[in-house]
Amino acid sequence: MILAVAVLVHLVTIIGAVRGGLSAAEILGRTRGNGAWFAFYAVFALSAGLHGAIGLRNMAAETIGLRGRGADIAWLAIGLVTAGFGIRAAYGLFA
Repeated sequence: MILAVAVLVHLVTIIGAVRGGLSAAEILGRTRGNGAWFAFYAVFALSAGLHGAIGLRNMAAETIGLRGRGADIAWLAIGLVTAGFGIRAAYGLFA
């Protein structure tokens, strides 16, 4: 549910910015230093990264039989690394 709401907010925000004629500099001006947007995008990135890792784990289990605790830990690590990239990008908008 968190990811669904985050995607909806993200898309509405993008559509509003594009239709409003905002430039990239104007968007960055609005997001820079805004802790609420940083928190939102950090949660969005974390949920998206974990969602992707869960999907990849299930596909690997079904197609190549990769199962077990070690595989679960590896996919969790991949999800957290992916989320970390997203959080770093969100920080770039914030800082």
